[in-house]
Amino acid sequence: MPARSDPHDPAPGPPDRDPELPLDSDLGTEDVVGPAAATLHRRPRFLLLVAAGGAIGTGLREALSLAFPLVSGISLTTGAINVVGAFLLALLMEVLTRSGPDTGRLRDLRLFVGTGVLGGFTTYSALAADAVVLGDAGRFIAAGGYAVGTLVFGLAAAALGIAVGRRATGDPHRRAAR
Repeated sequence: MPARSDPHDPAPGPPDRDPELPLDSDLGTEDVVGPAAATLHRRPRFLLLVAAGGAIGTGLREALSLAFPLVSGISLTTGAINVVGAFLLALLMEVLTRSGPDTGRLRDLRLFVGTGVLGGFTTYSALAADAVVLGDAGRFIAAGGYAVGTLVFGLAAAALGIAVGRRATGDPHRRAAR
């Protein structure tokens, strides 16, 4: 398949893909495409937004983890953080994508809150480590239930976040139930 010269051109993909949204949200309409493009990860301002947000999210996660002890050796706090984070990230992204192009303040909000705060707040690594610790202790059912339960509830929370975001933006293109 030949490479496209413009990442904003509609491309083949899932039939429900919104052709108005860019394939790569880190390439906005003002971005240069090609070798000269200065991608977001090379721009100090955007790095600072993500780092500041990440510090806030990580600090909040750590404070909650310290405030709420383990229950029968299981960190329900980590599971709850990941489920709440999935909901908030899906809600944020749905609202932002329906609010206009990923430029200016919308991009800053996505990077600071989405990538930074919520990226630092949620933690797959702690979830995986907690499941391994439970498994090492011979608590295989608890380990599997914790890991799978968090993923299932996180998926449901993300779907709910998208639905709430669509409703909040008054999106007339809500998909009908199939």
